[in-house]
Amino acid sequence: MFYKNLVWLCLIFAENLQKISCLNNGLALTPPMGWLAWQRYRCITDCETYPDECVSEKLFMEAADLLVKEGYADAGYNFLIVDDCWLAKNRSADGKLQPDEKRFPSGIKALSDYVHSKGLKFGLYEDWGNKTCAGYPGILGNEEIDAKTFAEWEVDYVKLDGCYSNIRLMDKGYPEFGRLLNKTGRPIVYSCSWPAYQEEKGMSINYALMAQHCNLWRNYDDIDDSWDSMIKIADYFAMKQELWSRYAGPGHWNDPDMLLIGNFGLSYEQSKTQMAIWAVLAAPLLMSNKLYDVRPEFKAILQNKDIIKVNQDRLGIQGTRVFRDKGIDMWTRKIEPIRNGQYSYAVAFVSRRVDGAPYPYNITLQDLGLVNPEGYTITNLFGQRNIFNCVFTPTMNVKVRVIPNGVVFLRFNVDDSQKYCDEIQKKTHVFV
Repeated sequence: MFYKNLVWLCLIFAENLQKISCLNNGLALTPPMGWLAWQRYRCITDCETYPDECVSEKLFMEAADLLVKEGYADAGYNFLIVDDCWLAKNRSADGKLQPDEKRFPSGIKALSDYVHSKGLKFGLYEDWGNKTCAGYPGILGNEEIDAKTFAEWEVDYVKLDGCYSNIRLMDKGYPEFGRLLNKTGRPIVYSCSWPAYQEEKGMSINYALMAQHCNLWRNYDDIDDSWDSMIKIADYFAMKQELWSRYAGPGHWNDPDMLLIGNFGLSYEQSKTQMAIWAVLAAPLLMSNKLYDVRPEFKAILQNKDIIKVNQDRLGIQGTRVFRDKGIDMWTRKIEPIRNGQYSYAVAFVSRRVDGAPYPYNITLQDLGLVNPEGYTITNLFGQRNIFNCVFTPTMNVKVRVIPNGVVFLRFNVDDSQKYCDEIQKKTHVFV
């Protein structure tokens, strides 16, 4: 049944993209979720000075423990991904990649085994170039042996960066490495980076090829730990959405980069905003934080099961920014359930205002593109699971009150109960 469903998804996607075939590893049918080291730990390699923060097997074993202990794994965050700086400065005598022996004394296979023993999946970083971005050995010229090595280490996810490489050859090099990963016979999620490098050079990017060969791909700049960086990426995705959204779907996703939630740069309200936008974008949810320092209110955002359900919606339709008005950005995404050919929706009202007070905003559902004649029930995804249990029809106003740099995130489920909201309900209920 799994493979029948996969073939069906491929056929539907191919019909829309004119004979594009699906990546044949059958993985990442919903956006990957997990934890990735880079944003929080970068390339800290001085274990004597920073024993709790250096890139080492200790760091990743503790992160694996915390993903399970703190409930993240149960919420769906099941990938633990090692980023740059894990390598020794040179390959082994027989030409294989090897970890830094002081920081990873047990070896990568032992770390992989530990992660798997926790019920998690193990990811590893490399670079399609002569060197990684931090200057460690890249895979160029050693692609086949490296793919086999990853399989031997039982890696489940490979993130392939693009430093120190010829960007004009990426269209051939990345697909070839994906072919070599598939050839090993091990299921390995394949995260590509070539559009991020070609985009900054103004090149025309072959996203059809990307969707054929990669499970996910970085489109744009690395995210930094700030509201400005996060919202700049969201704006760029909105600018490119007519093109980029066509190529997202089960098995292949646009990747706006890591979740900053629980770090230094985003406030509580800004963290809710990133979570909402990333859910609408059907983006991979890859945390990068110090897991044992995440405060309860931020942990609640990351583990919000209603928002994760939106992100992991099986239809895999990437949402878009549909309207901007009075400093409020409106993002919508088609989701399940579907009834009588009408989609349900997730809608994020994102404030770009800085005037201090929560801003009241009204808009009809039909102006948001929600036109189901039978109407919708509404759930506030950041509220106390409060469901407005009468039906809003397309001509009715929805009323929100949005905090500066904050979000109101609502789910609109198609409904045919005919229990319509009366005038008193419509006037008195405001979503905040």
